[in-house]
Amino acid sequence: MTFEEIKKSEIINTYIRGADKSLAALGYTEHSFPHCTLVAERAGYILKTLGYDEHSIELGKIAGYLHDIGNVVNRVDHSQSGAIMAFRLLDHYGFDPEDIALIVSAIGNHDEGTGVPVGPVAAALILADKSDVRRNRVRNMDESNFDIHDRVNYSVTKTELKINSAKTIIKLKLSVDTRYGSVMEYFEIFLNRMILCRKAAEKLGLQFKLIINEQQLV
Repeated sequence: MTFEEIKKSEIINTYIRGADKSLAALGYTEHSFPHCTLVAERAGYILKTLGYDEHSIELGKIAGYLHDIGNVVNRVDHSQSGAIMAFRLLDHYGFDPEDIALIVSAIGNHDEGTGVPVGPVAAALILADKSDVRRNRVRNMDESNFDIHDRVNYSVTKTELKINSAKTIIKLKLSVDTRYGSVMEYFEIFLNRMILCRKAAEKLGLQFKLIINEQQLV
């Protein structure tokens, strides 16, 4: 079963919708199809750019698409519950156990609370997921009621994740409108994510650099 077929699975898409609905009830940013599709494509971009084979790229994209389904169970430990759900789904669809192991391991290690870049697919998933900060993920349209996560996400007007031509550096470039959120607030909520991104980049033989408003901060 390919990534494109996974995207068309109504069973899987039902869980993605359910997970996002649960997060909406908790006031979290969008975690539905725009997020999981972008994460899948970025994970594929990272692996492809670094010369990994087509099969590994496909597994990275599938892991990216499925990575947040555990939120349908609970936000707490969603990476582990999502990994177990992904195992059940992929086994149902007849995936090879070695492929399931790679995907499940990546999903189970994508969250900054407990995650570790245990392999290239997991590392690519981490970088793809943590780089998705953008204005249109904010659900709350009342700026007067923004919390810090709303402010930080809403302040980011442009995001770019790019590997240099020498394949030695991966840069996360953000354009931030400081009228809504400060650079300090970004670090306040995302510091642990950036540390995990650095570790993920190192697993892939890269240096991680964070650039906000053309200023290198990490």
